[in-house]
Amino acid sequence: MKVAEIKELNDADLKEKIQTEKAQYHQMKLNHAVSPLENNSQIKAARRNIARLETILRERELNK
Repeated sequence: MKVAEIKELNDADLKEKIQTEKAQYHQMKLNHAVSPLENNSQIKAARRNIARLETILRERELNK
C-alpha cells in the first residue's frame, strides 16, 4: 500500500487497517514457523506496511 493511498483513508479506517494488517502479520509469522513461506520478503513487507500506517496515524495525531 502506497503512502498516497494511506492518506486517503480516514482515522477510523486507518485504525481498522492497522489491526487487520497486524493480524495478518502475526498469522504469517506463525505459518512461517510451521512451514517456511515461499517468499520470505512478505514478512518484511508486511512489517514495513504496518509502520507506514502507524506513521501516518501518528502524524495526524500530532497535527491536531
